[in-house]
Amino acid sequence: MKRILLTAAMVGGLGAGMAWAETGTDPDWPCIQRKQPHLSLGQVWTGPVPTEAQQELAKTRDIANLAEALEQRRVSVEDAEKQIGDYAKTASNDQLTALMVAIFDRLDSRRASLIEGIGRYGHKQVALAQQIDDRRGKMEAMQKADKPDFDAIDKEEAALDWDTRIFTDRQQSLTYVCETPVILEQRAFSLGRAIAAGLKS
Repeated sequence: MKRILLTAAMVGGLGAGMAWAETGTDPDWPCIQRKQPHLSLGQVWTGPVPTEAQQELAKTRDIANLAEALEQRRVSVEDAEKQIGDYAKTASNDQLTALMVAIFDRLDSRRASLIEGIGRYGHKQVALAQQIDDRRGKMEAMQKADKPDFDAIDKEEAALDWDTRIFTDRQQSLTYVCETPVILEQRAFSLGRAIAAGLKS
């Protein structure tokens, strides 16, 4: 019985962790950070508004390949900034602006896909929280029966423990998961600042 009460207390504490499911415009969004599926270029770029010609230039092989290399997180921001500085020595303003367009398009697309995945992750947590709550209610009813079936109670308790463990493990990984879109936004801003610094006046 002591273990049953402890388990119930643990599950009862999940309510605070699920507060995100009851706030905001998207009940499946599990992060404290505001959900913003897409960035605008102006949020991370202080240079000129790209022209149509520059947007087309961003699709050319040389610029696209460089953008693909620079947006990878395995390349440190410092190394990427150095590569941008080297490129800026010989690149025109059109090429630099096109490079920013190419980098932004890649990072924003990757970030949007990640946010969709986080939404699916959050939906699973909402469903699991409801399942835990249902199990808790069922177990409490079983305990209050005139002739409690202790074998059935033990079985339900084991299932409740398992669901609670899964829920808790997922919650603990949420910090990293939710920070990743922010990290990508910060990378876009840092690279944009480095590119803007190379523009010729």
